[in-house]
Amino acid sequence: MSEAPIARIQAGADPYRWLEERDAPEVLDYLKAENAWLDERLADEAPLRDALFEEIRGRIRETDLSLATPWGPYLYYQRTTAGDEYPRHYRCARPAEGFEVDEASEQLLLEPNALADGGFLSLGAFSVSPDHRLLAYSLDTSGDEIYRLYVKDLVEGSLTALPFDDCDGSMTWANDSRTLFFGELDDTHRPHRLYRHRLGEANAELVFEEADGRFFLGCHRASSERQLVLMLGSKTTSESWVLDADTPDGDFRCLAPREEGHEYYADHGQVDGQWCWLIRSNQTGINFALYQTPEATPERAHWRELIAHDPDCMLEGVGMNAGAFTLSLREGGLPIIQVHPRGAAPYRVQLPDAAYSLYVQDGMEFDSPVIRLRYEALNRPAQVRELRLADGEQRVLKQTPVEGPFDADAYVSQRLWATAADGTRVPISLVARRDVLGQPAPLYLYGYGAYGESLDPWFSHARLSLLERGFVFAIAHVRGGGELGEAWYRAGKLEHKTNSFDDFIACAEHLIGAGLTTREHLVISGGSAGGLLMGAVLNQRPDLFAAAIAEVPFVDVLNTMQNPDLPLTVTEYDEWGDPNEPEVFERIRSYAPYENVRAQAYPALLVVAGYNDSRVQYWEAAKWVARLRATRTDDNLLLLKTDLGAGHGGMSGRYQALRDVALEYAFLLKVLGLTGQ
Repeated sequence: MSEAPIARIQAGADPYRWLEERDAPEVLDYLKAENAWLDERLADEAPLRDALFEEIRGRIRETDLSLATPWGPYLYYQRTTAGDEYPRHYRCARPAEGFEVDEASEQLLLEPNALADGGFLSLGAFSVSPDHRLLAYSLDTSGDEIYRLYVKDLVEGSLTALPFDDCDGSMTWANDSRTLFFGELDDTHRPHRLYRHRLGEANAELVFEEADGRFFLGCHRASSERQLVLMLGSKTTSESWVLDADTPDGDFRCLAPREEGHEYYADHGQVDGQWCWLIRSNQTGINFALYQTPEATPERAHWRELIAHDPDCMLEGVGMNAGAFTLSLREGGLPIIQVHPRGAAPYRVQLPDAAYSLYVQDGMEFDSPVIRLRYEALNRPAQVRELRLADGEQRVLKQTPVEGPFDADAYVSQRLWATAADGTRVPISLVARRDVLGQPAPLYLYGYGAYGESLDPWFSHARLSLLERGFVFAIAHVRGGGELGEAWYRAGKLEHKTNSFDDFIACAEHLIGAGLTTREHLVISGGSAGGLLMGAVLNQRPDLFAAAIAEVPFVDVLNTMQNPDLPLTVTEYDEWGDPNEPEVFERIRSYAPYENVRAQAYPALLVVAGYNDSRVQYWEAAKWVARLRATRTDDNLLLLKTDLGAGHGGMSGRYQALRDVALEYAFLLKVLGLTGQ
């Protein structure tokens, strides 16, 4: 057997900085050597990987039709076909009642499989014009999240590639079906300019430029489709500008000039039959309150409090409809939908499981009496539920099928609570076969804990391959995420970031202490900022885990945060702090995974990077693995896989993604000695 690749050490404070020389032959050779080393070390598991791939693929309905969405004279939907990596996009004539697809009137709108031609493809915008004649869409063909813009005439079939570069992929129609708004990226990959383009003209007009490097820019249509909203937001502050969608040549007007720490988000629609704006704002408390203001006077001076701030309930979102408005809430670590129907008392949507994921998937047309919810649990495949707004009646329109034998009741989903070192109770979501719980078992623990993002329980066809082999799957809802509201997020960022690591370790220890697993059978996983979580806990408690998977891991955080020329760095100061300040520098250095690799035994580790990743550069994973190889005292598996044709989200096709999962599962089964199962 050959030796593992050893990266050369360069003199200086950062001995592996040479790996940052993108496209240098020696860097590419090193990454390819690491890929070859992974293939060699996992060669014996190739049949297992193939078997896992076919097993997972066998549970997925490969040829299927999405639930059709009515809009104007058409139903819009997608169709997946066995063997294709991407779904095709269609529409058909809308029937007088129901949502049944009429294949006789079906029209193919977009065929991504032909556009991908076997390579990487990510579809950004997919936006049909209000008159239903034109389709605006954007494509990323490398994984770097830089998009090309296209407009297709759905009547004549002609296609126009818009002559604009460095686009963020967004495309928003005005109501004249002729004017498009799109965003442009700056040198740090930040959407910083909004342009107005009139079809048939060669150029685009600059509408707005955001000079502050912390702020991202974006444009969207309000729920009513009568207004356009220009959103400017950093991690802590936001600002909204609005424009009547019927007068796209006009000027945007500001609702409330930005004030540091004030976040607000506006939507336009009707309340009690009156056109108005609803604004979700944190001006009176961190969990947000709801305000209403007349359509003609959206400015802050006219806001009137509609729903007060609640310290125990986070107001996460607002949706508007002619017959009701809906609130997306978070209470006790769970998502809640609360409906305020016109002329009736508000109510909360009732659901069957104790831990779940829930959100409004489709507000439907503004005048529709129903909306659609997406609901799933760790043991329940995703459902699209129709909710009748007037009275709360629900019906399941579609449930994601699981091919072959599957019984949701054969699995049990639980919510557990661990206690961190400072006494904080940390929620854990868990699923396993009923006959597995009650005895130590292999356990896969997942974590993230950043940006206020909530890891609500989700169903996975692939995960069944682990559960059927006797695994327990768990999610550690650590501080830094948003599961328990804004305070939970703030308790895991900036100077409190180490709480995320302490919480994860506490969750691992709780699961071991409860007899659900052992250190020899506990594997952990996280990606991006969750990869930073993996790196930090591995440095602190490598003895606690048998194996770890880190996907596109943000592990070189100290060096990255000192380089303002890299994509996203300046915008991240509000999350991690600015290391140009000595106190912050020392704080980040105290936990940064790359700097804190020590001469100790580490568990087996699989690290995955994307060469075209614009969010977490490929070299973060490569440098981390190089330092681990040179410093660790063990000979456990240490593998680096760099997808040379992908970005932050990995390979783009559905079968390619399944092969990546099969690789990860085969790695874990090998490490735990379970490859014969």
